[in-house]
Amino acid sequence: MAVKEILLLGNEKLYEVCKEVSKDEIDKAKRIVEDLHDTMMNFREKYGFGRAIAAPQINELYRIIYMNFDNNSIAFINPRLEFFENEKFEMWDDCMSYPGLEVKLYRYKKCRVYYKDLNWTDCSIEFEGDLAELIQHEYDHLDGVLAVQRAIDNKSFRINKNKSGCF
Repeated sequence: MAVKEILLLGNEKLYEVCKEVSKDEIDKAKRIVEDLHDTMMNFREKYGFGRAIAAPQINELYRIIYMNFDNNSIAFINPRLEFFENEKFEMWDDCMSYPGLEVKLYRYKKCRVYYKDLNWTDCSIEFEGDLAELIQHEYDHLDGVLAVQRAIDNKSFRINKNKSGCF
């Protein structure tokens, strides 16, 4: 549909909790998913990274996540995360809302996501490792939480010049 502006760190909309999509809003959700896809592909072309994006990043305050990796794409409508193990790992996280800035934090190694697909069918999928981290990162966006708020400490930030158009 359209490439949208990605809201940047500091924009107050990124800190808002998103509302659930109702069944009668599925056509709107489909349009948002198309915009998420177009916006992410444009970002990926510009910066060379980006595997997922959440609706609030394009100023759509709905509980929608779009992932595109390894030639697979998944739209998550009203996702809910479940962690069935307490094991976490330390990692450097980045975000399209602050390209070039990386944040060291902890994420769960495994999770399960329950969601509706674009046909309003109940689905679930398990993720492990980097994909588990990715879905947790995007899910946080739906609750108005950014990775910078999950930093291990005040020294857990770095600039990655390879992922920023600013340097």
